[in-house]
Amino acid sequence: MFHAASSPGQNRTPLPPAQSPSPEVPGPRRSPESSGRPGKQRDAFFDNAKYLAIVLVALGHSWSAIKDGNRTLEAAYDVVYTFHMPAFIIVSGFFSRNFDSRPDRLKRLITGVAVPYVIFETAYSLFRIHVGHSDDHDISLLSPWYLTWFLCALFVWRLTAPLWKLVRRPLPVALGVAMLASVTPGMGDQLELQRVLQFLPCFVLGLCLEPAHFRLVRRRSVRIAAVPVFAGALALAWWAVPRADSAWVYRQSAAQDLGAPWWAGPVMVLVMFAGALLLSACFFAWVPGRRTWFTGLGTGTLCGYLLHGFVVKGAVYAGWFDAAWLHRPLGALLVTVLAAAGVTLLCTGPVRRAFRFAMEPRMEWAFSRDAVPAAGERGKPAPGRGAVHETARAAAPVG
Repeated sequence: MFHAASSPGQNRTPLPPAQSPSPEVPGPRRSPESSGRPGKQRDAFFDNAKYLAIVLVALGHSWSAIKDGNRTLEAAYDVVYTFHMPAFIIVSGFFSRNFDSRPDRLKRLITGVAVPYVIFETAYSLFRIHVGHSDDHDISLLSPWYLTWFLCALFVWRLTAPLWKLVRRPLPVALGVAMLASVTPGMGDQLELQRVLQFLPCFVLGLCLEPAHFRLVRRRSVRIAAVPVFAGALALAWWAVPRADSAWVYRQSAAQDLGAPWWAGPVMVLVMFAGALLLSACFFAWVPGRRTWFTGLGTGTLCGYLLHGFVVKGAVYAGWFDAAWLHRPLGALLVTVLAAAGVTLLCTGPVRRAFRFAMEPRMEWAFSRDAVPAAGERGKPAPGRGAVHETARAAAPVG
């Protein structure tokens, strides 16, 4: 539109001011990206963080097939696995702060997390059986396989989010739960409870954070300090490769399951949480806060996360990683580039639209009318919205 001073017909009687729509009549929906109001815009920082985290996830899964015998790559792998999932889980917790048992939010939790879990756990199991020719023909929703554990964990964490608001010191309590889990062998693969409980402090930390905390770690001084911190972490990991069991970084076993004394479990929970917190802060410090060429890809990380596993496992089953030259520096560099490019492609709009039926099903037929927000709520996003479809997309999580 033109300003009245420069537009033709400026002497006409001005039109009456536009009236706000009645709260009973929902106006046309606009995506947060298209809204001109600052309060409705997506925060580019979190989309950037989710995209970069999902790239690290893809790199970790690809490196796992070629890292044996390469001490430097093993060190980089251990460093990435120390913080990339915690960073993702912290963001998931941050966007879960307003989650409650309101019907529409529970509906989004089911359609955005539970249903994709059922679909992809079944799909990955069939893929393992028929493409990987596995002798294990079981398909069990209680035993997540490969990377579907994160959806199972996110579902449990989000259901417990309201409970953590009642606790006076939620983070110490969550750390206590994780420490107890680390000395409880024999949990088995049921719902990946070891990972659910040992990563729980990261989710609870996210629940406790405010936007100001993310701004705090994005200062120039922190970005500069992050360089020697990451360099030191890589040096420490390189030293530890032949001396320590890297299985600790997965947080999926009790101390006794790893052949360690029971007291090592609680100690390693605290050590790994401290390392994850420090390296996640350094990671967030490097995440750009402005819009970049990959900001829009941050909304498609659930797609990238759930689909890239088929590519990685397919390459493993086909024996593509068995080539000796891939285990040398140039081969590892090629795998790194291809993994980053592949997961980037899987986060794009066309791929997201093609798989929306499985990752963002509407399923209106499955819910009662009580699960639909009141008419006045339909035209605006509910507080806390995005934690299911947005943070689950980010899920960058490990297999």
